[in-house]
Amino acid sequence: MSLQIFRTKQLKPDDHSGTGLHRCLSAWDLAFLGIGAIIGTGIFVLTGIAAATMSGPAVILSFVIAGLACAFAALAYAELSAAIGGCGSAYGYSYVAFGELFAWIIGWDLLLEYGISVAAVANGWSGYFNNALTAIGLPLPEMLTKAPKLGGLINLPASAIILLLMGLLIIGVKHSAKTNNAMVFIKLITITVFIAVAMFNVNPDNWSPFMPYGWFETLPDGKTTGVLAGASLVFFAYVGFDAVSTAAEEAKNPQRDLPFGIVVSLIFCTIVYIVVSGLLTGVVPYTDLNVSSPVAHALSLIGINWASALIATGVIAGLTTVMLVLYYALTRIIFAMSRDGLLSPFFSELNPKTQTPVRVIVLCGIIISLTAGFMPLGDLAELVNIGTLAAFVLVCLGVLILRIVKPDMPRPFRAPFHPLFPVLGMLSCSALMAFLPALTWLRFIIWLVLGLIIYFAYSMRHSKLAKSA
Repeated sequence: MSLQIFRTKQLKPDDHSGTGLHRCLSAWDLAFLGIGAIIGTGIFVLTGIAAATMSGPAVILSFVIAGLACAFAALAYAELSAAIGGCGSAYGYSYVAFGELFAWIIGWDLLLEYGISVAAVANGWSGYFNNALTAIGLPLPEMLTKAPKLGGLINLPASAIILLLMGLLIIGVKHSAKTNNAMVFIKLITITVFIAVAMFNVNPDNWSPFMPYGWFETLPDGKTTGVLAGASLVFFAYVGFDAVSTAAEEAKNPQRDLPFGIVVSLIFCTIVYIVVSGLLTGVVPYTDLNVSSPVAHALSLIGINWASALIATGVIAGLTTVMLVLYYALTRIIFAMSRDGLLSPFFSELNPKTQTPVRVIVLCGIIISLTAGFMPLGDLAELVNIGTLAAFVLVCLGVLILRIVKPDMPRPFRAPFHPLFPVLGMLSCSALMAFLPALTWLRFIIWLVLGLIIYFAYSMRHSKLAKSA
């Protein structure tokens, strides 16, 4: 039995074609899915925080560094998604490349990444939503907008938006994709408005000094600062592009459409981040940007209130799409792990009417809703980046291994400059992990140990590989 954990799946692109999930997503649906996940918290929240406390105007470089690391990982994702097809994100790719044990580890890692990301973004969404209610004279009581740790009773908007998204995902993925596309369009309009207004209000003096905190420094209180620390923080802005690969089994032509969706969404969003962060630090001094809504705040400081209000509206739509895509990805990973026997078969049942895994959607919705309602943003966000970076490292390693052990595997898309790009992806993502605090590493290790206990207690004995031995 112990040798079984190192056996890998022998998958073909259409191995899961009969599972019941409906192939209804086009290449542009997938690209908008990626844009919906990527453009959100990073551009609307983290840009200002990173500029004010870590990078200064050089936050542009932080986005470039984080974007390069993601680009190498994206090319690896694109190759594996095209070659392997319907396998459920990095979890499925790890299954093929490494075997069952490592697939479980990366799948368990992804559950942490996506679940915490949705709850964290819900907290950010709640703040903007309450600001909007306050602006029209209908503010919520403070006890209903803060977690108990912060002196409140529950963060009601954060909890409620998760339940609303739960209902949307139950209806079906195609309806969710249409809603996502509409909200992506709204937030792209708001970003265009910001660029159009800000480019005529730039003061070049605000870009000096360009790199006030240097490249990297650990402060006496344990906090980190500098461009590289800023890159580790704004990396969260890119969390979500890998969610595109979880839609493999609902893509019309996954071998062609998945690489398109992954690469196009990442390139587009990286360009947007660089342009917006450059304009943001040019409009107002970077020291004024340590607020929860830096883009809207900057326009308010220069007296353009109508644009600030419009940006705030776009933020609400933007963060909604981020939650929708990450929530969707979480349910599909659990569905795939359950179907492979690593989790209970209870989670792989599809509703006959909607053809969606309703049980998983409801269970995740309830847990995330409670988490978002009762835990503050700071406690939620700390583990997301390290989990994502670990997943990216394994995906890049998977490309290297499969090129060696399965050189004849059909690869409709091949990552260029092999093995240079996968190696650079592993090195760059590992370096960003190294700049994260020690406490984050400790919590991550505890989560992985818990996962291993579950694997050896249940998953190893109930997996399809074990039963087929």
